[in-house]
Amino acid sequence: MRCIWQKPARQSVIDIVAYIIFYYGTNAKKKFFAAVNRTVKLLSKQPNMGLIDPLFSDRSETYRSIIVGNRNKLVYYIKNNTIQIVAFWDCRCDPVAQAKKIK
Repeated sequence: MRCIWQKPARQSVIDIVAYIIFYYGTNAKKKFFAAVNRTVKLLSKQPNMGLIDPLFSDRSETYRSIIVGNRNKLVYYIKNNTIQIVAFWDCRCDPVAQAKKIK
């Protein structure tokens, strides 16, 4: 199944990568990208592997989420045989505030 990163999710990854490079260096960035790519690859083969996320229970789509690495959450839904990745955030942030940013 094909994965499409929506603009806010892409921007979040860019922001997280900038933070990782600044504080931890390029080796940490490589490990982060490897974890993200591995998760997205698994997700494309098993789209329902993420748990239904209760933060989005009021939405028309069924939002699912999966933890990437130890600290990041990837939020997505499936529509027309495509995985729409709508958010990506650090789990140490306020989840309710993060969820409100998603349209």
